[in-house]
Amino acid sequence: MTRALQSERRGPVSGGKAKSAVIFVHGYGADGADLLGLADPLGPHLPDTVFFSPNAPEKCAGNPFGYQWFPIPWLDGSSEEQALAGLEASAVDLNAFVDKVLADERLTADCVALVGFSQGTMMSLHIAPRRDAALAGLVGFSGRLMVPEKLDSEAVSPLPILLIHGDQDDVVPLASLSEAADALVAAGFETYSHISKGTAHGIAHDGLSLALSFLREKLPG
Repeated sequence: MTRALQSERRGPVSGGKAKSAVIFVHGYGADGADLLGLADPLGPHLPDTVFFSPNAPEKCAGNPFGYQWFPIPWLDGSSEEQALAGLEASAVDLNAFVDKVLADERLTADCVALVGFSQGTMMSLHIAPRRDAALAGLVGFSGRLMVPEKLDSEAVSPLPILLIHGDQDDVVPLASLSEAADALVAAGFETYSHISKGTAHGIAHDGLSLALSFLREKLPG
């Protein structure tokens, strides 16, 4: 059963019909509002883009005021099996949300990009390569690729991907960047990566600037 995800809609700043969309996918224990604020600095440079940032479908076991896409065993005591089951269930929900944005905004897949942070990057990297039609692109901050051993056999949409990670990240190890990039390149994805110097588990100015350049290049309009 698909769980409907809730999100505000922000933009386009042009005031006209959206020519493209960015969907932010938040991290563990946060909510959609945590990333939707990025629409403020990005919107003026993407004037025909509409922004969404849905709440994940589950209340977070580690933070009752936030949400999670799937449980994390070393944080909440869940099992690896529960984590993978949660990942797959939320993948259905997030895919349904992307489909709803496409239908509501009357856009094609190549007009929509995902921007994930931490667990949101894990979700984005899981669903985007497996969608029937390739999205415009994916920006993943501070995340990792889940079940990388399945990527090559299950990927059907080789969209362009930008991975960004802080070299001082003490939540998701920096090594996760190269591990994801290596698997994506091996599976035939156009993959770019950037390390933000002196940055912990967060989004730094240099990373956000690169993300904007990537989105301006890959999104129409």
